[in-house]
Amino acid sequence: MGSAPAIDPKIFSAYDVRGIYPTDLNDDAAYQIGRAMVQYLRVQEVAVGRDMRMSSPALAAALINGITDQGADAIDLGLTTTDELYFAVGKFGYPAGVMVTASHNPGKYNGLKMCRADAVAISSETGGNAIRDIATSGNFIQPQHKGRVVTRDVTDDYVQHALSFVDVSKILPYKVAIDAGNGMAGMIIPRVFMHLPCTLVPMYFELDGSFPNHPASPIEPENTEELRRVVVEQHCDMGVAFDGDADRMFLISEKGQLLGGDMVTALVSENLLRRAPGSTILYNLICSRSVPEVIAANGGHAVRTRVGHSFIKAQMREYNAIFGGEHSGHFYFRDNWYADSGLIAFLIVLELVSQSGKTVSELLKPIDTRFRSGEVNSEVREQKAKIAELERYYSAQGAQIDYLDGITVSFPTWWANIRPSNTEPLLRLNVEADTRGEMEQKRDELLRLIRQS
Repeated sequence: MGSAPAIDPKIFSAYDVRGIYPTDLNDDAAYQIGRAMVQYLRVQEVAVGRDMRMSSPALAAALINGITDQGADAIDLGLTTTDELYFAVGKFGYPAGVMVTASHNPGKYNGLKMCRADAVAISSETGGNAIRDIATSGNFIQPQHKGRVVTRDVTDDYVQHALSFVDVSKILPYKVAIDAGNGMAGMIIPRVFMHLPCTLVPMYFELDGSFPNHPASPIEPENTEELRRVVVEQHCDMGVAFDGDADRMFLISEKGQLLGGDMVTALVSENLLRRAPGSTILYNLICSRSVPEVIAANGGHAVRTRVGHSFIKAQMREYNAIFGGEHSGHFYFRDNWYADSGLIAFLIVLELVSQSGKTVSELLKPIDTRFRSGEVNSEVREQKAKIAELERYYSAQGAQIDYLDGITVSFPTWWANIRPSNTEPLLRLNVEADTRGEMEQKRDELLRLIRQS
């Protein structure tokens, strides 16, 4: 075979393929990755979904060409959310799937999220590096025949699947503002609300990969400012912001308050445990202490995990956990092939609020009692040495210390986690305390220790 066009190996990260189009990630790379995926996984079919980015049709077409040239059939799902792609792979028994998306990144970026059967995500350790090596080498085995392209729309099937997590007859006619950020939620949310008694206040539902209004990254508070204002001005019962590929969801209370992913984890847990008492629920170690308290108070078994979907999904399978939540707005469901779905999380909260007879902020009041710093990053070259220094400092003060992910130092009224970034020379700090004054004092003390050379 002739030599394949060069691929920049930097586009392969721990969890996906990501880069600026077409300088980092281009059609040639997508074609070769399609071939490499079929060759490595030895599959006969690959489901392909794509988001609304300007470059997604071209990348998806190149990817599909690579899949079929390597002898497998490509199931072209067209425009989908990422959670819809995972659903399709799980529900219809496809042996592999790829989503063309760069999630919450700006419009010039694009990427590929790959999974195998049962929607098991492919990370660098579980096949991503091998696919990278085949794609960059261009050493493809010539197949016996070319695969076919089969088009399929699974959106209505996915909507019905998401609605199956709740009893729609119990949902009250609330007014809900939803900011799709010109992302894929704009396609799926209207089809969900056709089945709900609620009034939808839509914001930026036009699919537009140039993101003309604001970045589709609701984890940054400035990107939900307008939604928070609309919720209050239009007397909505709640607001919801989705990211670009609509797999993450952020909730706004009727008072315009942005909830952390950990508080949403607590609310979802409360509702799920009503239906399945005694179940195991996972939460990552950045979540508030309130999360395991709520799980225990509702008769569940709480398990603390590292940050990152590959860890959570693996442990969910191990514990047969019904649900897992992260502070970052990722919510995973056992009955959704352990994949994350912001849509399912939203519906479960909507049902909880309906059945409780309380507002979102009334439900939050007894559980959201502590103060959190949010994640603060510091550039640190010698990460291990700095973590060891912090360990010595807080050990001398009598801290309980664990090493699940970086280090967590725990005291009766506050805790902090310091963990290294996987991809950059950064230390990430999260602090929680029972009072705002103590949280701010400990946050500033830790930042001083972290940043001093």
